[in-house]
Amino acid sequence: MSGTTTADSTTTADSARGQVYWLLSDCWNIVRRGLTHYRRQPVNVAWQLGFPIVSVLLYGYVFGSAMTVPGGGDYRDFLMPGMFVMTMAFGFINTATVVVYDSIRGVTDRFRSMPMASSAVVAGRGMTDLLVACAELVIMMLTALAMGWRPDAGWGFLAAFGLLLWLRFALIWVGVWLGLLVPNPEAAGGLFAVAFPLTMISSIYVAPQLMPDWLGFVAAWNPISSTASAARELFGTPGGGADSWIEQHALLMAGVWPVILTAIFLPLAVGRFRRLGR
Repeated sequence: MSGTTTADSTTTADSARGQVYWLLSDCWNIVRRGLTHYRRQPVNVAWQLGFPIVSVLLYGYVFGSAMTVPGGGDYRDFLMPGMFVMTMAFGFINTATVVVYDSIRGVTDRFRSMPMASSAVVAGRGMTDLLVACAELVIMMLTALAMGWRPDAGWGFLAAFGLLLWLRFALIWVGVWLGLLVPNPEAAGGLFAVAFPLTMISSIYVAPQLMPDWLGFVAAWNPISSTASAARELFGTPGGGADSWIEQHALLMAGVWPVILTAIFLPLAVGRFRRLGR
């Protein structure tokens, strides 16, 4: 009897290992496909990188001399971490656009017809976008350094880089879910109308203390504001002060907000993928 039980346990363990292996294999195939598309369509990469770079130059040089930072400090140093956050925040539009293109071209239906795990398709898209986000951040930071931005080196720099990717990771699932909801690429492009006020009513460009009280409250509790404030603290750049609880605990909330977003939108994205065509 014990021998039968041991054999059953071994079979179950082998089956579980096999499922994990094929899940990872399917996920890697999706990642490789996504990176191949980027390599073969350099214009799309140039567009994704061009907008944030132009934004850095525009806000840094055109508006930099006219802006002030509460508590003192150079506005460009205040701005740069916020621009990194903006790039991560706008990334969900690119995710949604790629997902909806796959849907209308029948690629998503083909994936669903194959013996692939639904979670592998969604996770593969997320990992692809995360790798692209790493490249975007590196290029953005090199641009900022060329403009004279000088952050503190060391573990704080690496921690800030990780927090930026952590935010992007959470927003990927928002993009995947929206990409599976919207009917066409034009509608996905219209998501910019959602992303723009989301980034403007935050601490990316201006400290909440300089806004009207009610607007400053909304901006301070915007999830991307926590990442922006935490990044400024870790980079050692001007932070604009901290009047409210949420601003005083920016490091904590920069870790918590993405967890909340992922817990909400990752299951929604996987569930929406499974329900397609029903």
